[in-house]
Amino acid sequence: MGTLQHTELASMSYEIPELDKGYAGQTLKVDLGSAAFEIKPVTQDMKETFTGGKGFDLWLLWNAVRGETKWNDPENAVCISSGPMGGTPIYPGSGKSIVTSISPLTGSVMDSNVGGYFGPYLKFAGFDALEVSGKADGGNVLFVDGETGSIQLLHMDGLPEESYALSEALTEHFGGKDRKKVSVVSAGPGAKNTFFGCLNFSYYDGKRRQTRNKQAGRGGIGTVFEDKGLKALVVKCTSFSVDSNNPADKDALKACAKAHTRNIVELDPKQNQMSQGGTTFITMIMNDHDLLPTHNFRYGQHPEAKNLGAEVFRRLFDPGFDGCWYGCSVACAHGVKGFVPNTGPYRGRQVFVDGPEYETIAGVGSNTGIFDPYTVLEINFYCDIYGIDTISFGTATAFAMDCFDSGVIGLQQTGGLDLSFGNRWSVLTLLHQMAAGEGFGAVVGRGVRHMKELFVREYGADAKFLQDIGMESKGLEFSEYMTKESLAQQGGYGLALKGPQHDEAWLIFLDQVHNLMPTFEQKSENLHWFPMIRTWFGLCGLCKLPWNDIVPADNSETEEPAKVIGHMKLYAEYFSSVTGRQVTPDDLVLISEKVYNFQRLFNLKMGYGRRAQDQIPYRAMGPATVLEYESRQDRYDQELSDKYGLDASGMDTRAKLTALREKREEQYEKLTDAVYARRGWTPDGIPTLTTVKRLGIDYPDVVELLAAHGVTE
Repeated sequence: MGTLQHTELASMSYEIPELDKGYAGQTLKVDLGSAAFEIKPVTQDMKETFTGGKGFDLWLLWNAVRGETKWNDPENAVCISSGPMGGTPIYPGSGKSIVTSISPLTGSVMDSNVGGYFGPYLKFAGFDALEVSGKADGGNVLFVDGETGSIQLLHMDGLPEESYALSEALTEHFGGKDRKKVSVVSAGPGAKNTFFGCLNFSYYDGKRRQTRNKQAGRGGIGTVFEDKGLKALVVKCTSFSVDSNNPADKDALKACAKAHTRNIVELDPKQNQMSQGGTTFITMIMNDHDLLPTHNFRYGQHPEAKNLGAEVFRRLFDPGFDGCWYGCSVACAHGVKGFVPNTGPYRGRQVFVDGPEYETIAGVGSNTGIFDPYTVLEINFYCDIYGIDTISFGTATAFAMDCFDSGVIGLQQTGGLDLSFGNRWSVLTLLHQMAAGEGFGAVVGRGVRHMKELFVREYGADAKFLQDIGMESKGLEFSEYMTKESLAQQGGYGLALKGPQHDEAWLIFLDQVHNLMPTFEQKSENLHWFPMIRTWFGLCGLCKLPWNDIVPADNSETEEPAKVIGHMKLYAEYFSSVTGRQVTPDDLVLISEKVYNFQRLFNLKMGYGRRAQDQIPYRAMGPATVLEYESRQDRYDQELSDKYGLDASGMDTRAKLTALREKREEQYEKLTDAVYARRGWTPDGIPTLTTVKRLGIDYPDVVELLAAHGVTE
C-alpha cells in the first residue's frame, strides 16, 4: 500500500509522565463527536479501590453512562486499560489489556481481555486508560504518539476494510522502519454488521516480519467500536525495559519473575506443552471426559474429535517460540503459515492464520458438527479479519443448525442454506453473509437471544423449547464447555457477571477432570474464590494461563490444589514488588471483591444484576430432549436411582427426563442461594449495604441505587 493520506481533525501535545510503581497517573478521554481530548488524573482512591485494568475501565464507564444508556448511544464509551503490572517484559503473561463497554448483546456492561501490545504501550505512552465516547462520520483514526508526546484524531480515506490488512497498513504508516513500536486496535466489516463484533489488538512479529493480532472477542465491543465511526486506534511506544514501570522493588520483581519463568520452562513440556500447541490440548481432554460441546451442546464427545486435537494442529502450526508479549515463557500464540482459503475474498491466496485456540476449535468445529481442521482454520481466519467473535459465531450458528435439524426453520427461512450439522460450506457461506450484513447470516449475526425471539414471533416456534436449547444467558452466547454434568461450571456460567464466559469461573477442569471439588460446599466456595482471582488478573494486566494451566510439581500435595497456591504466592510477591503495596494471596481476593461487587452494581444500574438474569438454559443443566437423555441413559437412570431414590425402571424416557430436570433445577437454585450468601448478596443477587460498606465502595450514587431496589442493610 502506498503512502496513506489523512486530514487532521484535532491534535494536542502532552508531557509524557514518568511511571511510578506501575502507574502513569492519568487517563485520556476522547470525544469523537466534538473531536476533543481531555487528560484526567488517576486518584489515590482509584488505585486503592479499582487497582487498574478492568477496574479503571469500569469506573470511567460508570461515570460516562446513565442507567438508560443503550449500546449505540454516543455517551457509551469504549474503555481500554492494562494495569500496574501490565508491560513487565520479564514476567510471564504480563501483556494483557481489558476492554469494557455497554454490550449490544446484553445491554449491560461487558469486559473482554486480550493480548497484543496496545495496553502496555498506551501506559508507556503516558496513560493508564483510554476512554473513547461520542460518534464520528467514519474513517477516524486516533493516534497516540508516545515518542513525541502528541495525540491526533485523523480522518483517513482508502484504508482496507479487513482488520488484518488494516493493522498491517497502519503499522507500516506509523511505525516506518521500526514497526515493533506500534500497536493497532481495529474491528472490521463483520463487527459493523453483527452484534458480536470483536476487536483485533496487534503486535509485530519480527521473526515473520508481519503484524499479528489477538482478539478481544466477547460481547460485541467491536460492534460498538464500528458504530462510533472509528477505523482504528494506534499507539506508538518508545523502547522500554523492566525499569519502565518504575517498580517499588526491582530486585524482588526479578526474583519472583525468574522463579515463575523457570517453573514454566521446566514443567510445560511435561504437562500441556503449550509452547508447542497453545490451548489445543484441551480438545481431547474435553472429548475424553464427555465435555466437548457437539451439535449445539447436545453431546460431549464425537469419534472424529481427534481430527481437531493437539497432534493435528501442532503439525500445522508454523514452528517457533511465539508469545503475544515480551518475556512470556508460555509462548502459546501459535499460527498457521501459508494457509489457502477455499472461499471468500482471499480464496486461492496464501494467508497467515492466528490460532486456532481451543474455544474456536470447539465453537466453530465440534459444536457445528465440523471435524475438518482446515475448515476450522478458514472460519478462524475470516472471523478475525471480519471482526467477528468466534465463540458467539460458533454458538449462534450451532443454535441455528439445531433449529434447522428440529424443523423450527427450513430452507425458506435460511434462504436456501442447508444448515445440517457438519455442512461446512453452508457455515462458510453464513460467515461471509454476516460480514456483508446479508441473507440469513444477518439474522444469525444478531445472536441467539434475537433468533429465539424472531423464530417465536415470525415462525410460531415453541418458546419453551428454544429457551431450553438456546445457549445464551444474559444475552451472551456460551463459551465452549458442555456443563450438563458439572454443577460448578453451571454456576460459573450462570452467575458470571457479564454472561457465560469461562474467563470468570473456569471450573470445568477442576470439577470434572481433576475432581478437586466433589462436595457441594467446595463448589459454592470456589464460585466465590475463583472469580475473585480471575478478576484480579484482569485488574493487573495479566494472563491467567501461567497461573493454573502450568502448575508447580508439588501442587497436588498442597491443601487446596485448585488454588495453585505456589503460583499465587509468586503473584502476591509480584504485585508487592511493583506497586509497593505489601499483600498476601488472601489480600488479592479482597482487592478483587471491591471491583467484582462494583461490576454487579453496574449491572443493577443498567437494569439487570438480579437473580432473574442469572438463569441458564436447561441444556446447560441436563438433557433437554429425549434424544439427549437416551444418549446417556445408563448414567441418568443411575443418578435417578442412587442420588434421588427414584425407580426409573417403570418410567418412560419423557417421564425420566421430567423427573431429572426437577432435581437438577433444584440443585442449581440451591447453589445460587449458597453463592449469593457467600458473596454477601441478598437472595435476589444484590450486594448488601453491609457488603458495600465493608469493601469501601459505598459511594453516594451506589447507596442511592441500592435504596431504590429496597436494599438498606
